[in-house]
Amino acid sequence: MLLYNTPKGAKPSAILYSIAETAKANDLNVEKYLTYLMDVLCNLDKKDTSVLLKYMPWSKELPEELKLENKNIHT
Repeated sequence: MLLYNTPKGAKPSAILYSIAETAKANDLNVEKYLTYLMDVLCNLDKKDTSVLLKYMPWSKELPEELKLENKNIHT
């Protein structure tokens, strides 16, 4: 990733890495989860941060297709 080359890019890279690792820890398909997250976050009311809880990697409200079929395999 090109973001690693600058101090300004280090923070977004760390945030993205943290989200990906948390998704893995919650048995989600990382690529599908990140795609889903980008799609839904674009359409959310930015003033109401309470709606974000249902999109967290540990949320029981996430679509089933984001979950790994074999929980021992992380992508």
